[in-house]
Amino acid sequence: MRHKDYILSLIDQGEHVHQDFKYQISDARKIARSISAFANNSGGHLLIGVKDNGTIAGVKSDEEIYMIEQAALMYCQPEQKVMFTVYKVEGKTVVKADIAEAEHKPVKAPDEKGAWKAYYRVRDENILATSLHAKMLAHDSDDDNTPAIINFSQREQLLVDYLASHGGITVNGITKLLHCSRTNAESLALSLHDMGIIAVEYHNGTALLVAR
Repeated sequence: MRHKDYILSLIDQGEHVHQDFKYQISDARKIARSISAFANNSGGHLLIGVKDNGTIAGVKSDEEIYMIEQAALMYCQPEQKVMFTVYKVEGKTVVKADIAEAEHKPVKAPDEKGAWKAYYRVRDENILATSLHAKMLAHDSDDDNTPAIINFSQREQLLVDYLASHGGITVNGITKLLHCSRTNAESLALSLHDMGIIAVEYHNGTALLVAR
């Protein structure tokens, strides 16, 4: 497939969970959040030199690659590796930056105040992962993590039954359902996640715990 046809086929897909358009790269810290979001999900790529509406504007490839490399090395914890491919489309340069799913999660990047946070890719947006979700990501990538052992009491069964009938619940919802503290609610959710019983999904900006 010719460079033009390939890039146009990607653009036709629009922005989605695995693809983001970037007109240009001007802030390494900001682009690090995109790298974090893709790395904490299942990977993805940036198309640099493409506007949000899909128009190809083109970029100076050396400058864009340098900025993204700095973002991946200096503003991602742990450091991430980005693979670059440069395409020429109608005399304009488009850079495709591929970010693989991270082996060690969560990958964090500085927020607007400089605090290190984990981001996650949901549809066509990079969102701030909840603290509980960040812990779940860490458990998922922990090679030494052993299966969780919990006493599956009436409390746990009540939560599982609720998820079966209602579809999802927030951490605050667990505290009300089980009449427990937020700390205990998160601990319970993390244990059930380690057992493969629940997972996190984001709906309209809200993190919901759902049955797997």
